[in-house]
Amino acid sequence: MPPPFRLMRSVRIIGTGMTRLNPPAGPRGHATPTQLMQQALQSALDSVGLDVRDLKGLIAIPSLAEPHFMEAHYLATQIGMLPGRSLIVRTVDTGGAGPVTGLLEAKRMVQMEGADLVAVVAGDAVKNLPSDEFLRRADQTCSHPEANLPSPVIPHGYDRMAQYQMQRFGTTREQLAMCSALMSIMASRHPYALTKAPRTLADVLGSAPVAPVTNLLECARRADGGAAILVASSTFLERKGLPRDTGTVIIGGGEASGPLYPAKDPSLITEEAFSCEEAASIAYEEAQVGVKDIDFFGLYDCYPICLIRAVEAVGLAPKGRGGAYIELKYHELLDAMRRSDATSFRPQDIFPVNTHGGLLAFGAPWEVPAMYNIIEAHAQLTGTAGPQRQVRNARRALVYGNGGIFSHSSIAILSSATAGQSAH
Repeated sequence: MPPPFRLMRSVRIIGTGMTRLNPPAGPRGHATPTQLMQQALQSALDSVGLDVRDLKGLIAIPSLAEPHFMEAHYLATQIGMLPGRSLIVRTVDTGGAGPVTGLLEAKRMVQMEGADLVAVVAGDAVKNLPSDEFLRRADQTCSHPEANLPSPVIPHGYDRMAQYQMQRFGTTREQLAMCSALMSIMASRHPYALTKAPRTLADVLGSAPVAPVTNLLECARRADGGAAILVASSTFLERKGLPRDTGTVIIGGGEASGPLYPAKDPSLITEEAFSCEEAASIAYEEAQVGVKDIDFFGLYDCYPICLIRAVEAVGLAPKGRGGAYIELKYHELLDAMRRSDATSFRPQDIFPVNTHGGLLAFGAPWEVPAMYNIIEAHAQLTGTAGPQRQVRNARRALVYGNGGIFSHSSIAILSSATAGQSAH
């Protein structure tokens, strides 16, 4: 039976590419963010036998280590895409939500502006910034006198949100730490991940304190790396003679915004400070699916509170019960590890979330990591994640990016090419 008309004329991810994290230095030193973006883009193009000349659009996410005015135009000029005619080039900056915002913007460019092949590219080299310089730049992003946040600003901002969650809903310190331990289990099964072995809860709680309820192993892992995705129309596939069922379909999305920094005291924080629930609601409505229709979740987890609020926002746990949900899944995974050998242990059957390990354990080149959520979702929906990580019968996925301190949330819902648009 042929797929519905909307699916035939759909917008989809047809290729992905990424560099390894923290690639070794070459003869001229460590790769710059622009070079990492170029390498990732070339890898994505090579994966489907295309060339830069096939691109009609480019979206770039700005870097922290080497920012450029009009980042996308800078990159497009470097790769020889510009000058040219009938091309659309844009820079997107919604912080860590940028790759998912870029994905949704690419979908609009394909649907509304005739750019039938668009690349979304991100890369950064924050690992090789001197630590004091990295801290200075990172602090500047969310610093404001009214926030009253000490350095390091971003960890203290998320820490304040975590304190709110503890006071309002009873989330425990151990539940926060379990996020990092749980993500390390997932990351240990991905060949590219920086975290090679699972962490224990004691490891996390025993690491150096960074903020009142945040330790070092509860912070996103600073890294260098680049990633890219290619978004195309089904008309482009037909013109290029590519199979109709190539890639994964973008069936919906939603975005929402919150303040750049939290209130100066946890007791003054309100639910309106969290943008992820509104974005999830919009995305589910547009895609006409619900949480039970999603087989894989790529959730932003720069700090434990982000993961806990994300599982609540997407409906895996009720409001205020995200910590309890993480605790349940953590103990289920530990029990499964004890009862299984290395070949039979399948954590994705218990917790089909961030099977690559997320920011807490895979690695986080500043605003790139949500791209890894998208790439992992694409692998899951195309059945190419490999036996260590593949979710059984994965047909739909949700990917979430978060920018600032819950300042911007962007969510996209993807479908395998054979799943159809909706479960309803």
